[in-house]
Amino acid sequence: MEYTPPPFFKQGPSALARLVLFALMSLALLVFDARFKLLERVRFGVATVLYPLQIAARAPGDAAANLSGYLARQRQLLTENERLEREKLESAKTLMRAAQLEAENTNLRGLLAMRERIPLVAVAAEMLFDARDPFTRKVVIDKGVLAGVKAGQVVVDATGVVGQVTRAFPAVAEVSLLTDRGQAIPVQVVRNGLRAIAYGTPGGADGGTMELKFLASNADVREGDVLTTSGLDGVYLPGLPVATVLRIEREAGYAFARIICKPAAGIDHFGQVLVLTAEKQAVSMPAPETEEKSVKGKRRKLRAEAGDKGVAAPEAPAAPGPGPNSAAPEKK
Repeated sequence: MEYTPPPFFKQGPSALARLVLFALMSLALLVFDARFKLLERVRFGVATVLYPLQIAARAPGDAAANLSGYLARQRQLLTENERLEREKLESAKTLMRAAQLEAENTNLRGLLAMRERIPLVAVAAEMLFDARDPFTRKVVIDKGVLAGVKAGQVVVDATGVVGQVTRAFPAVAEVSLLTDRGQAIPVQVVRNGLRAIAYGTPGGADGGTMELKFLASNADVREGDVLTTSGLDGVYLPGLPVATVLRIEREAGYAFARIICKPAAGIDHFGQVLVLTAEKQAVSMPAPETEEKSVKGKRRKLRAEAGDKGVAAPEAPAAPGPGPNSAAPEKK
């Protein structure tokens, strides 16, 4: 019995025969595809089947490119945001400064108009800070005795009375606001001329306000009435705006009404103010007819003297001018 080992490789056509066969098949497929388009659908199907594989093969490269582009765009956006924030801050600072300057100019123009309306010598000052006592409503201004500011002088702004100077130092002065508890100012209602006293009431729900005390419950005062200084105390000039009636509380069990007023001036705002220091001195101008009357009087006097002596009356000097206008008298 013979035993032969199995062959290691399957036997078949030779390599040359296979090469010739595959070359002929390729040429045939090329000819048929070029002439009759027989492999068009085959290519379409193969491309459809291989497309997911192409996407999966390109996914790592696309992911890496997208990630790098995302990081670059993120850095660019962060840099752009930082630049825009800096520009925004610079613009906001400029805008705030411009708004502050505009407000100061408006206030100064109002102060100049107030100075023209008030027949007093006024010193412009600026509020520096609040006083140290938390139970009072006082501020410190940057003008003192060296600028002519004294205790008792009135302080106003562009809208009305702010308060009164209570203490003056060489370079600064302390002003008690109208809402201070110790301040009282004589006022009158513009609508009907009713006189009253307004007292300061610091704090409360309305902030710094004023109150008209000791007015009867049936007093002719209405909400919205404008109060001005009456000038009866000799300190405040008459007609300065003081406050506006905010609300009125009338109770049957009380003889007096509780009248709350809102100050007209910027009590709670720091800004520029005017300190009324002294009255303007009126300059008396000579009447235009004074000189003419004096000339006529001289003429009458000369005529009377000439009549008594029996001589011709000389001509009195005319109005002052260049050279004499009278001649020497001649005796008859």
